Amino acid sequence: MSAFLSRILFILARSPIAGWVVSWIFAHMSFVIPVERLRETDTLVAFHHPKPSHPIHILLVPKRKLPNLTAVTPTDADFLTDLYRIVQKLVVEFDLEKPGYTLLVNGGAYQDVPHLHFHLISEGMMHDA
Repeated sequence: MSAFLSRILFILARSPIAGWVVSWIFAHMSFVIPVERLRETDTLVAFHHPKPSHPIHILLVPKRKLPNLTAVTPTDADFLTDLYRIVQKLVVEFDLEKPGYTLLVNGGAYQDVPHLHFHLISEGMMHDA
């Protein structure tokens, strides 16, 4: 992805209308998002973070409109099943067990983009952003 397009998408993702736009795109047009998909299911897309802060920094984003973690309900069981299944596969694929990894989700003031997403990151030295 070009640096310009990446910058525009990141600005859009942080804008006041981002929650609606990002959720709609992931729910209805995830195929147009200019990222190299590591995994994709009916419920989520996993791809490398466009501005990684760790040696391995993967985003896992639901295709449903879920603004944050508190919006997840029992009806989202298929997403949660896919999430953990895909995380397990990525841990093996990127050989993250020995060096260590973290799966995290930000919320409230720490959530830059108002659409639920998880970060799978490797432990170790952080890259300069």
